[in-house]
Amino acid sequence: MIPANMLKFYINGKWVDPISKTRMGVENPATEEIVCEVALGGQADIDAAIMAARAAFDGWTVRPVAERIAIMKRVLEVYNERYEEFAQVMSTEMGAPIEWARGAQAWAGQVHMEATIKAAEEMVWEYNRGTTRIIYEGIGVCALITPWNWPMNQIACKVAPALVAGCTMVLKPSEIAPLSGTLFAQVCHDAGVPAGVFNLVHGTGPEVGARMSVHPEVDMVSFTGSTRAGTAVAAAAAPTAKRVAQEMGGKSANIILPNADLAAAVEAGVNAIMSNTGQSCDAPTRMFVQRDQQAAALAVAKTTAEAIVPGDPMAEGTTMGPLISKMQFDKVQKLIEAGIAEGATLVTGGLGRPAGLNRGWFVRPTVFGDVQNEMTISKEEIFGPVLAILPYDTVEDAIRMANDTVYGLAAYVAGPVEDAIPVARRLRAGTINLNYPDWDTSAPFGGYKQSGNGREYADWGIHDFCEVKGIVGYGA
Repeated sequence: MIPANMLKFYINGKWVDPISKTRMGVENPATEEIVCEVALGGQADIDAAIMAARAAFDGWTVRPVAERIAIMKRVLEVYNERYEEFAQVMSTEMGAPIEWARGAQAWAGQVHMEATIKAAEEMVWEYNRGTTRIIYEGIGVCALITPWNWPMNQIACKVAPALVAGCTMVLKPSEIAPLSGTLFAQVCHDAGVPAGVFNLVHGTGPEVGARMSVHPEVDMVSFTGSTRAGTAVAAAAAPTAKRVAQEMGGKSANIILPNADLAAAVEAGVNAIMSNTGQSCDAPTRMFVQRDQQAAALAVAKTTAEAIVPGDPMAEGTTMGPLISKMQFDKVQKLIEAGIAEGATLVTGGLGRPAGLNRGWFVRPTVFGDVQNEMTISKEEIFGPVLAILPYDTVEDAIRMANDTVYGLAAYVAGPVEDAIPVARRLRAGTINLNYPDWDTSAPFGGYKQSGNGREYADWGIHDFCEVKGIVGYGA
């Protein structure tokens, strides 16, 4: 299922032919087959989209908040009408098992729009403080750069708050997973989003993303992706003093306390890292277990990982799809190789494709034990289904090693809540998950350190897209 208009851009309320003639094949990573081509924009294309957003801003940002929310509700309605199409296209562009595409990938876009609408309705947009009127208003034209691993999650987390805040925007989805972004542009059109408020241009980071970052008519860049690319965006944006919100890499620690239910905690931790084929920036990739419990933990981890079924995303019973690309496959293979070479114990998985799969970028669900804190697989973000289990002697040691990373996006603690909370308070990460809770789309999501800045989800995301104005003497 391929959306229409893959060779066009959505600018100023219309599907238009690109000025650039560059095209790129879109691969289904489960089959290695090219399913369509996508147009890649150049500087002239992104300039046209940005200027359309600039022209639309003054009229859109003064629309009453209730009207902006009403249009966002209509976007959600149209999205829900095409929910299955979103699941199908994300299964195609990512190789995600279809049930995961429905229950996680398409669902994420839905629930983030719902959470943003609820937060916008509850938010106090104006109030008096003494004789000063405090007003939250849209920051301006926003460049939105989203990744391939959670396409609709990140599109919804940026477009919905930007739209209700009164911003206009240009979206650049990942060029290697562009189908869902194109379908979402059609949803915005069908929902009646005014011309110029939402625009879409496909393209590469070095071409389109870089131009968005330096453009003088862009007031804010909201970026999700690698730390390398995010820091490049920030550097490019600095001369024009743009606001830059970044959600970047992660290497999340998962501390299993000595008095936790070990088997349940390890099983849940393994499944958490293996979901989405390990391609989640907040995945709990470093599991810390007490040294005298490591043997038992490795046994549970082995059984859990070996129960995962990689394969055809459309086949019943498949629970893991491929990695997104050959480049990602090669990177994960190299890091598995490093784990073996540096002396970690390979518990299960390892190099190569799973048995019976000879095409597609499938990898073996892999677990390492006896991992030392200084090993490559403990330091580098792998972005694949590879778990490093590190033994610790004391909880103090576990906390120290957990914080010994350049990243700080998320962390996990398993054990009695009264024991887990003091540990959570000492972990340097933006989101701490106690005992694998349900996804909270109203919790602030964002990182410490090289995992970025700014916060997404619900009212946290809305605030990132707002300026705060004080009209002094308003009540005098």
